[in-house]
Amino acid sequence: MASTFRPLLLQAQLTASISLRALRRNQLRSGLTALGIIIGIASVISLVAVGNGARADIEEQVATLGENLLTVFAGNMRSGGVSGGLGSASSLTIEDAGAIVREVPDVLAVSPESSSTAQAVANGRNWSTSVVGESSEYLLIRDWKLVSGTMFTDRDVSSAAKVALIGSKTALELFGPLDPVGQSVRIRNIPFTITGVLVSKGAALGQNQDDRLIIPYTTAMKRLTGERYLRSINVRVTRAERMTTAQQQITSLLRQRHGLAPERSDDFGIFNQQEIADTVGSITVIITLLLGAIAGISLLVGGIGIMNIMLVSVTERTREIGIRMAVGAQPAAISFQFLIEAIILSVLGGSAGVLLGIGIAKLLELALNFKAIISIGSILLAFGVSFSIGVFFGFYPARKAAALNPIEALRYE
Repeated sequence: MASTFRPLLLQAQLTASISLRALRRNQLRSGLTALGIIIGIASVISLVAVGNGARADIEEQVATLGENLLTVFAGNMRSGGVSGGLGSASSLTIEDAGAIVREVPDVLAVSPESSSTAQAVANGRNWSTSVVGESSEYLLIRDWKLVSGTMFTDRDVSSAAKVALIGSKTALELFGPLDPVGQSVRIRNIPFTITGVLVSKGAALGQNQDDRLIIPYTTAMKRLTGERYLRSINVRVTRAERMTTAQQQITSLLRQRHGLAPERSDDFGIFNQQEIADTVGSITVIITLLLGAIAGISLLVGGIGIMNIMLVSVTERTREIGIRMAVGAQPAAISFQFLIEAIILSVLGGSAGVLLGIGIAKLLELALNFKAIISIGSILLAFGVSFSIGVFFGFYPARKAAALNPIEALRYE
């Protein structure tokens, strides 16, 4: 068996050697020919890496919102034709939040939310920050930890106690390197005792989660805003696969509680964390595919360039082809030689393009402080495309070379 394949292997090695010598004789032309493939592959690798990085970054931001999170927002209030935006209507109550946790079996915990912006004063400094009223289960719902201190209790909520958790950004602005736990911060001239410092979560969907003070929602409504209605209700569902079911049950419950007729639209809205993640993920995938398709145009141009140069090469080497045929070379061997030259050009160009694409992705990562994720799949795809381009665009020139008449080829000047 080995003796059967040895002549074929030797012939393949000889053909590859002849092809490499032919490419080395015209190094500049070979390099320029491969340039289109290099640019195309580099563009695909770098743009797909940026797209993957964007998708991963958004997924991480959505994950910081919590686990299995639903957010029920008050509806949109309109006055004089002007929309106040989601959360502006007076439609959600504390009783609604209690009904959700009691009557929806897939709900693990809820936290009524009342939010505002206020000037916080402490340690001789002042800082404008978000003041968010929540329940004692808020950290469980948001899967949020404390650096130090403790969460306020149910008793603090029921008594509208003047206690607060502080975000890492707010703590830095008001207290610098000092430990804020046990310190006092004034919000609208009302003193609050800081019971805990939140772990940093960074930005999520355009909002800095670390720049905030969290107080009992009862305290926020009675002592700061004076509102009787909630802006939103945070809901944690027991399992990810029950998110949609829980959302439907909450919708039915609130419509019933608010006395909405079937023909009337909801006076509230529900944001599903998983739906947000899926939607954003789908958008980034589409953008990545579009970027890859745009970059793929240069691959097509590069492939046409390879075919053009190979056709020129066939014309220039017509006499050489005739001599090889005259000494016994078969048309298949001639065709194989030119096909190998096209494949070598494509694969070498693809390899250089992969290295260049990785370099560009890393430079973008450093310059824009942005994570670029280079996947093994995109690299393998790049090599596969390079090889395919070599075969596809090298086939016609190779076939043309093999079809030459030996006598006419020898007479060619």
